[in-house]
Amino acid sequence: MELEPRRGAIYDTNLKPQAVNLACDSVYAAPKEISESDKEKIIRELSKILNLDPAFIRDRLSRPKFFIWLARKISSGQSDAIKALNFKGIGFIKESKRVYPNGYLSSQSIGFAGLDNKGQEGLELYYDQYLKGAPGWAMLLRDARSKKIDLYEKMVRPQEGASLVLTIDEVIQYIAERELDKAYSASHAKGASIIVMNPNTGEILALANRPTFDLNQHSSVSKDQIRNRTICDMFEPGSVFKIITASAALEENKFSEQDKFFCENGQYKIANHVLHDHTSHGWLTFQEVIEQSSNIGTCKVAQALGPEVISRYVKFFGFGARAGIDLPGEIPGQAKELRYWSKTSISAIPMGQEVGVTSLQLVGAISVIANGGNLMKPFIVKQIIDSSGEPIKVFSPAVIRKVLSPEAAARVRKILIGVVENGTGKLAKIPDFTAAGKTGTAQKVEPNGTYSHSKFVASFIGFAPAEDPQIAVVVTVDEPRGSYYGGTVSAPVFKNVAAEVLKYLKTKQSSQDVVVLNVSKRAD
Repeated sequence: MELEPRRGAIYDTNLKPQAVNLACDSVYAAPKEISESDKEKIIRELSKILNLDPAFIRDRLSRPKFFIWLARKISSGQSDAIKALNFKGIGFIKESKRVYPNGYLSSQSIGFAGLDNKGQEGLELYYDQYLKGAPGWAMLLRDARSKKIDLYEKMVRPQEGASLVLTIDEVIQYIAERELDKAYSASHAKGASIIVMNPNTGEILALANRPTFDLNQHSSVSKDQIRNRTICDMFEPGSVFKIITASAALEENKFSEQDKFFCENGQYKIANHVLHDHTSHGWLTFQEVIEQSSNIGTCKVAQALGPEVISRYVKFFGFGARAGIDLPGEIPGQAKELRYWSKTSISAIPMGQEVGVTSLQLVGAISVIANGGNLMKPFIVKQIIDSSGEPIKVFSPAVIRKVLSPEAAARVRKILIGVVENGTGKLAKIPDFTAAGKTGTAQKVEPNGTYSHSKFVASFIGFAPAEDPQIAVVVTVDEPRGSYYGGTVSAPVFKNVAAEVLKYLKTKQSSQDVVVLNVSKRAD
């Protein structure tokens, strides 16, 4: 017989358990040992306790076998109720059941394992080869009635699975989920997502989606609830994408922050298309173009740079390619090759149209500006440990490429501070901290290829504290009803999350400093 291994646990960055195993009973029957007169009583009682169709149990008990499963990994209450009946021919085997202490928290990231303890979604699937361990086996004797004799001829003990230690912080995850849920519910949105990342290392501190589900009740949830929208949903980003054009302009030394652009009072003809601003503007400085999110001003900057430069920086920032996060299902998005650009692409792409992105790509892009110019590889597992807690594998921060010079990144950072202080992102202001970011409101494309006037994606990307960024955040709300602007729907989520997370990180750092200080004193 095979001996089931204990699946490795999953912990957050502070070693708080997110997925563990509990011993539970599985109930089986030996139909050949059950008399015909007892079968109907067993069927009647077990169908009520196990909530199973009587026809199912009847079919199992009709088979001429000494062993057949009736139900796997049942609750302790169900087990106690069946044991109290003391039916002959009904037995129990101890198995290991996967349990998720926090229910809905980090559900799409953690994923789940099936009845056989094999990973099926999320990290449970991606790292299954480490988590699952190796089964053992025992050769045993049975008597003529097929009763087991406790005399092992040979035995190989199962090898316990390794455990994961995540970069996710349970407290930050809870804050992010709570605030995202408020916005999702208040706006009656189709979906929503949030990522909180350390921009300097690429560590994912929190990742959440709506709709969501309880990991302990995953058998009845829909694919829409299971889907990790942050890495496998592609959308046109809208004005948050203007950071690419702004960065390219300053890195290439084509413009200064005070150069002026005439924004045509809200209407500008490009080829056979008329480009509009959401608010009519006359003359704006380069900085004001980004602060006020002028489509026309951004287009004129992009025209001066040229399609080749814009296309190059889109790819520099990681769009059109997988970031390589250790989660299953990441898509590369779409970044149109230069040879496929139309005459109007130079106006569309710089303002976030004709390009498909993921939330993960956006948080990576804003982190480039936050950390001084590096595109970091995102990761969600920081180490894999064995049963004694010793590291088997350690994951460290990795730079994908250098995108901007520190000087250009610092200049863009100041402009994005202006977006929050003076521009479209005022609702992202954080008490006691300085924030930087960009709003985005993107029209969704209808099935007929036209842009919708009723379906939008509202987003905000930002980081804080602006002078020494500790967190980068992307908030995306899909098809909010009522107000649909990124500055009014998503920016407040950023504000609430960033304010609480920064206070938490400050408190956490102070606690760690005290511990180090006390250890040092004892050492002295």
